[in-house]
Amino acid sequence: MTTTLTIELPVDGLPSAAEMHANFSDEARFLLAVKLFEQGRISSGKAGRLCDMGRVEFLLAASRSGVPVVDLIGDELAEEFA
Repeated sequence: MTTTLTIELPVDGLPSAAEMHANFSDEARFLLAVKLFEQGRISSGKAGRLCDMGRVEFLLAASRSGVPVVDLIGDELAEEFA
C-alpha cells in the first residue's frame, strides 16, 4: 500500500500555466528528492523511489543537476580509490 502526502501551495507562487511543463509534478518530486538527498536527510535509494527512479538512475540525474553524489574527504577518497 502506498501512502501519499499532499502539499498545499499557493498558486501564485508557482510558474504560470504558460511556463509550467506538462511534467511539473515529476520535476517537483525530483527537485524535492535531490534537495533531501543533498542535505543527507534521505538515502539515494529513498530519493530514487520518491521520484520514480532506480537508485543509480537517480544518482546519475542528481550528478547531472550539479549535486555531489559522493561525500568523501581526504583519506576516505584515497582509500576508496586504492
